Amino acid sequence: MTKMNLWKRMFPAKTHEGAVAQRVDARRELRRTVLTCLLWEDTFYEKGNDIAKRIAELVARNKPEDVAALAREARDTMQLRHVPLFLVRELARRKGAGRLVAETIEHVIQRADELGEFVALYWKARKEPLSAGVKRGLAAAFTKFDAYQLAKYNRESTVKLRDVLFLCHAKPKNAEQAALWKKLVENTLESPDTWEVALSAGKDKRETWERLLREGKLGGMAVLRNLRLMLAAGVAPKLVADRLEKGIARALPFRFVTAARHAPKLEEAIEKTMQKGIAGLDVLPKVTGLLVDVSGSMNYRLAKKGETTRMDAAAGLAILLREKAEDFNVATFSDKCVVIPARRGFALRDGIVNSQAHSATHLKRALTTLEAAAAWKDVERLIVVTEEGLRDQRGAIQERHQLWKWLDAH
Repeated sequence: MTKMNLWKRMFPAKTHEGAVAQRVDARRELRRTVLTCLLWEDTFYEKGNDIAKRIAELVARNKPEDVAALAREARDTMQLRHVPLFLVRELARRKGAGRLVAETIEHVIQRADELGEFVALYWKARKEPLSAGVKRGLAAAFTKFDAYQLAKYNRESTVKLRDVLFLCHAKPKNAEQAALWKKLVENTLESPDTWEVALSAGKDKRETWERLLREGKLGGMAVLRNLRLMLAAGVAPKLVADRLEKGIARALPFRFVTAARHAPKLEEAIEKTMQKGIAGLDVLPKVTGLLVDVSGSMNYRLAKKGETTRMDAAAGLAILLREKAEDFNVATFSDKCVVIPARRGFALRDGIVNSQAHSATHLKRALTTLEAAAAWKDVERLIVVTEEGLRDQRGAIQERHQLWKWLDAH
């Protein structure tokens, strides 16, 4: 019987570290690049500008329909904001793609500020007329936003909302929307009742937070990101917990891990809300193995201006897999490999963080250890979460060879 999934030993492609790699087709390369990037954010191996340049080159090599579908997936499933806009911007360079561009812009623009962001992106290289498809898409997207949304994002930015309205010549759906747009043009929109506006006006912080919570005017992400500020202002924890119990849409587990780190007093409520959000996701069949890097560099932030660390992201993924994998094994690696119990929720986070000292990054050593572990013999898929701060190029190559060896055996 011929084994069809053997690793081919001769690949012309190489990784950044010089290890052998398998080249994929343009469609899969674009999808992998898009769904694993934060546009223009530098990574360990590649500058953000280089990532954007590579995405643009790959868009030109893919079918317009595939690019449009990927933009929707990136926005809807992966909750990414900027890279879907960038995909559509590059798609707009293709002749004959006007209808597809218009439909995709209307879909991926889901916040009012993204109207101006898209035009700024369109003009990033140079200022030029908007294509007909782009105008139609922006015009259709503009009609989706009400007075609150337009007022909230009517900011002093590179491209203002009124500028977009003039550029795309959008037509209001009714007299009420026409009157609203007239206020936008004349800059007479009433200030929205948001926490940013209220606190910048110098109002009492505790009263402001509690009023907005009682009136249901705080979105889920705003609650998660401001838990620490609310508690510091003296907001009643029960009031915050009641809001969390209503659920938070579009928040992945790592968001809750970061929030709990800053507001441990509300950890139980945060965890309950997180589990509720995970419950509706699809189950991952068969046995999944997760190997988490807990070296010192995993404690660094994911982005310069963010609060989420690499460890938060890793713990969030572990929590998600624990709930959705049909069968699940988990281990951590740094100087050694430690198999830990597959606990649920934040108990799994604690198990990962406290499993061993956060030191070096020895992936090969960990894989060798797991190969000898009986419980890991039936693992169908192996997921390694690491920032890849490996010791040297030779060590990196050896560790990738060890990973390929594991995949060959399974």
